[in-house]
Amino acid sequence: MSTQQPGRPNYFVSMLTMKCPRCRKGHMFRDQNPFHFKFSKIFNMYDNCPVCGQKYELETGFWFGTGYVSYALSVAFSVFNLIWFWLFFGLTWRDNSIFIWLGVNGVLLVLIQPWLMRLSRAIYLYFFVYYDDSTAQLKPDDHHHDHADHHHH
Repeated sequence: MSTQQPGRPNYFVSMLTMKCPRCRKGHMFRDQNPFHFKFSKIFNMYDNCPVCGQKYELETGFWFGTGYVSYALSVAFSVFNLIWFWLFFGLTWRDNSIFIWLGVNGVLLVLIQPWLMRLSRAIYLYFFVYYDDSTAQLKPDDHHHDHADHHHH
C-alpha cells in the first residue's frame, strides 16, 4: 500500500544519508565522513547540489535555524539513551546510576555531535526544499549539451 513511486528515494533514508532534498542523488557534503578533528571539515558542503544544481544555503544566515534542529536532536538522543539505559541497567539515585547515565550520555553526545550537526542541516533543508521528480531524472550530462548533439543524425 506504499504510495512511493518506483525510483523515488525514501524521504528518511535520503535525509539520513544527507542527499540533496531536490533530486535525492547528490550529496550535500564534500566528504562523506563527518568525523574530523578540523571543525571546518565538518561543514565542508557543496554550495550547490553536484547532481541537480539545487542551491543549499537558500539565503545568507540560512543555517542559523539549524541550531534548533540540532538541539532537538540532542534532546531526542538523550531521551533514547535514558530509555535503553533504564531498561538495561535501571536508574536509581542510590547507586549513582543517574550520574553514570549523564556521563555516558554526555560522552555519546559529544561523539556524535559532528554527525548531529550535519544531520540537522539536512533535516532543516528538507523543510524548505521539496523533491522534484524531473530533476531526479535528468542525467548530469544533459545540462551541458542542451540536446544540440541529437540533430546530426
